[in-house]
Amino acid sequence: MSSTLFRTKKVEQSILDTEEPEHALRKSLSALDLTVFGVGVIIGTGIFVLTGTVAKNNAGPAVALAFVAAGVACALAALCYAEFASTVPVAGSAYTFAYASLGELPAWIIGWDLVLEFALGTAVVAVGWSGYIQSLMDNAGWELPAALGSREGADGFGFDILAAALVLVLTAILVIGMKLSARITSVVVAIKVAVVLTVIIAGAFFIEGKNYDPFIPKAQAVEAGDSLQAPLIQLMFGWAPSNFGVMGIFTAASVVFFAFIGFDVVATAAEETRNPQRDMPRGILGSLIICTTLYVLVSIVVTGMQNYSRLSVDAPLADAFKETGHPWFAGFISFGAAVGLTTVCMILLLGQTRVFFAMSRDGLLPRFFSHVHPRFKTPHRPTILLGVIIAIVAGFTPLTELAALVNIGTLFAFVVVAIGVIILRRTRPDLHRSFRTPWVPVIPILSVCASLWLMINLPAETWLRFAVWMAAGFVVYFLYGRSHSRLARRRGETAPGDAAPPQGRDA
Repeated sequence: MSSTLFRTKKVEQSILDTEEPEHALRKSLSALDLTVFGVGVIIGTGIFVLTGTVAKNNAGPAVALAFVAAGVACALAALCYAEFASTVPVAGSAYTFAYASLGELPAWIIGWDLVLEFALGTAVVAVGWSGYIQSLMDNAGWELPAALGSREGADGFGFDILAAALVLVLTAILVIGMKLSARITSVVVAIKVAVVLTVIIAGAFFIEGKNYDPFIPKAQAVEAGDSLQAPLIQLMFGWAPSNFGVMGIFTAASVVFFAFIGFDVVATAAEETRNPQRDMPRGILGSLIICTTLYVLVSIVVTGMQNYSRLSVDAPLADAFKETGHPWFAGFISFGAAVGLTTVCMILLLGQTRVFFAMSRDGLLPRFFSHVHPRFKTPHRPTILLGVIIAIVAGFTPLTELAALVNIGTLFAFVVVAIGVIILRRTRPDLHRSFRTPWVPVIPILSVCASLWLMINLPAETWLRFAVWMAAGFVVYFLYGRSHSRLARRRGETAPGDAAPPQGRDA
């Protein structure tokens, strides 16, 4: 039984499957497109909110160092993603990488995990975008009916019409084609980056040196908690992280790390890249470097404009400009955040549909969803299905508490990819690798350790919900995926109790 659960799919077979006419995606993306995708999904509300919030609560002006530390942790994972994405240029990201190195069951687990991660991420971002748009509408004197506004705290029926509409529009764009998606993303990202740079340059004129003193505030101990809201590490060892001081920088890094989540989505577009061996590493690492630089600069500006202890939690950057007598920047920042969230939502939706498509093409999900559109060459069936489901979820469900599941899902994927690099180096040293992660196995091991550290700092409640979703995934795999796997059919494998798979074109 274990041999069927950990059967691996050869890299050559994965690449060969991408050449089947009915299941082949159009290759239209360049290194610039991939970099834009990465910047588009990483830069969201975090750059306008998280920078000041973490400075006030965890690190003071040293939050800039926290962003550097988080960027280094992401870079460790990015190096592993870059090797895999250039070696196995197939849709599916960590799912495909796990199938080639760890086996079918681990691949299914990570694929199931990514479906949840990207779905919730898309829905949460859509709801956040709706909030910004409604705020801008209020400033203009327009107001939506209460039943069509935010579902959060709604009395009676409530449906977030703007969040649902955004997801449906982006679904249509993704169905029409990747190149159109890339062009729209490029325009929106250019606007978003221009807003961020304007804020950085304008804010630099209001910096006062006294606000950086002390740069690393005196350490403050945090009392350990014992509820499910407490980090898992507290419940396991009774250890609570400290705020401020040198250790406070690392506490802050575990928080701001989640502002970087998204660069891994770039790897899901490997199959649609014209020259993935060259362009995937450039897109993944380039977008991470750009975003880390912007995050550091914004954090330096906001803590220089206003003393960290007086920063607001809800809108620190906007309120810092109000403090200096420039309130109109608040609306400008809200505009930048709303525009930016559009691309975040679209690229997360893109990532989910590609993972779903890859799992379908392998037979672990119904093969009906692995056929591409005859004209647009996009996976239109899973895109439409998932787009409609996420639109409904975004419209009806308050997602505040579920957002943390996005974080644990991403970190879990990082661990799997790092381990996969080590294993594939040993099992397939003959593979051509246009990009090689340096210092293997040191870099992958450091990546695993950094990801696990951040995971155990998440609330125990998040771990519990994650375990429930994974348990559901095991049920689906053993009832459907295991017996319908195309890899099993090719090898003539059927596990005890499995029905013999039908033969035909899809076998």
